Amino acid sequence: MKAFPNLASAFLIAATAGTPFASTAFAQTVGAVRTGTTATSPTPPLGGPVVPGLCLLSREAIYANAAVGKAASARLNDLTRAAQAEIDAQRPAIEAEAKALEGQPDNAANKQKREALARRWQALQQKAAQTSREIEATRTRALERIANEAQPVIAQVYGQKKCGLLFDRGTVLGGNFANDLTADVVRALDAKIQTISIERARLPAQPTAGPAR
Repeated sequence: MKAFPNLASAFLIAATAGTPFASTAFAQTVGAVRTGTTATSPTPPLGGPVVPGLCLLSREAIYANAAVGKAASARLNDLTRAAQAEIDAQRPAIEAEAKALEGQPDNAANKQKREALARRWQALQQKAAQTSREIEATRTRALERIANEAQPVIAQVYGQKKCGLLFDRGTVLGGNFANDLTADVVRALDAKIQTISIERARLPAQPTAGPAR
């Protein structure tokens, strides 16, 4: 039997600018995902005059630094670890039985045991896939909630700074970043909300195929 996949590696959400939250609603507001640059880049900033009405925003930095984004990351990490523990708790018994059957005669009794074990293994794989879908659905719902909370804050700061056009900060190659709204949005979002309630989504089980022959 092949090694069982680890859910945590796929769904842990780190509160860093390098691993931004993905949100369709938020993307429609601030543009494409930031590609990012290294902090140790030797290239000096281009600078230049401030362009009136042209403003910048980094959604990655908002989610990485806003209290609600950090809280959501921590909660999603907890849910992911709990989900992984559910799977891991059932795996050792199946693996032990599989090991015990190795090298045993291929008689009717052992064949029946192997078939039953294969069904249990397939059921565990299906449970892991279902759990993965539920964790992903939980993440998506949480991000949509945060995006909805952030949208009026962005609009407020946008108006206060008299912006006429908003660009994703990561798409800008260089220039004067004086009209970067990110820090102001983070502060305003922190004043509005610190955390949200996140519970694991429960989805209908998908139809399963019969055991492989």
